[in-house]
Amino acid sequence: MTVPVTGAWRTSDHPGRRQWVTGGPIRTEAGGVLPAFSLAYETWGTLNSDASNAVLVEHALTGDSHAAGPAGPGHVTPGWWDGLIGPGKALDTGEYFVVVPNVLGGCQGSTGPSSPDADGRPWGSRFPSLTTRDLVTAETLLADTLGIERWAAVLGGSMGGMRALEWAVTWPPRVGALLVLASTAQASAEQIAWASPQLHAIRSDPGWHGGDFYDAREGPHRGLGIARRIAHVTYRSEPELAERFGRQSQADGRFAVESYLDHHADKLVRRFDAGSYVVLTESMNAHDVGRDRGGVAAALSRVTARTIVAGVDSDRLYPLAQSRALAEGLGGEVAVVTSPYGHDSFLIETDQIAALVKALLG
Repeated sequence: MTVPVTGAWRTSDHPGRRQWVTGGPIRTEAGGVLPAFSLAYETWGTLNSDASNAVLVEHALTGDSHAAGPAGPGHVTPGWWDGLIGPGKALDTGEYFVVVPNVLGGCQGSTGPSSPDADGRPWGSRFPSLTTRDLVTAETLLADTLGIERWAAVLGGSMGGMRALEWAVTWPPRVGALLVLASTAQASAEQIAWASPQLHAIRSDPGWHGGDFYDAREGPHRGLGIARRIAHVTYRSEPELAERFGRQSQADGRFAVESYLDHHADKLVRRFDAGSYVVLTESMNAHDVGRDRGGVAAALSRVTARTIVAGVDSDRLYPLAQSRALAEGLGGEVAVVTSPYGHDSFLIETDQIAALVKALLG
């Protein structure tokens, strides 16, 4: 099948379950301006009369608003936390109103590099740099539009954990409870280093065109695919890869683990946008709750939410030591998710994550 120039959702596509809020302007930390922007979001459950039962769920780098439900028109993949959201599940939609936005800068309905500017052309290289703080600033529009003054809880893993933590630090009165999974208070040198070859792969693809590839015949899908291969290795653990693939080879002479990485690369380039990948990866690199707040310890002292910080014992991208340091900074102890699946465990270990969610909300 032909690889699309971008895997971004387009306005001509089926809306699926998406709803939208619009606002602007937003002035970014780096000094850029978005005159207007939209956030796509999905909800499950019913908001009660005093808006006290709303839970905000934040997705990771290549996630989107479709956290629950099957694949279908407008949604090429099933919900990424489907085992947690729904009647009788940990996020019981008979009790809670669950809100999941697609992040600003994303490509599944929210304004990002693939979106048209006022002149009708995709933003492309003109799209401003964003930080975690900018992403959360945009999400306050959603909360205000829905009439939610205080979230009963804010939850997220990986990049979603960064945004969840930023919510609790920036607006303490607006967050009742907080769950940060497989994340950190600030990006480390190693995390930035892992991101660097991914960004270089995309930008060195001849199809990148400086970020203005949307009207080209071919986009930077090779570079984006390489970026995904690099990232996916960091998302899983060495013992799991050894157990699943070892040194198995295929009929074509290639190793089975190479085919596995190729499969994940091919899936991503068909559902994601290279421009969003660059913008959001750089926002993760810039993540630091202590910036302009007197350092991480001072920033964490602002949090008033009931908090659980959880790390994965096999995570080599956001190692358990980072989660432990974050938990200690918030005056608690880290909860350990035991799993062979590495960083992706926050998406896979449904029973363990459900227990954490129930403990938080209980």
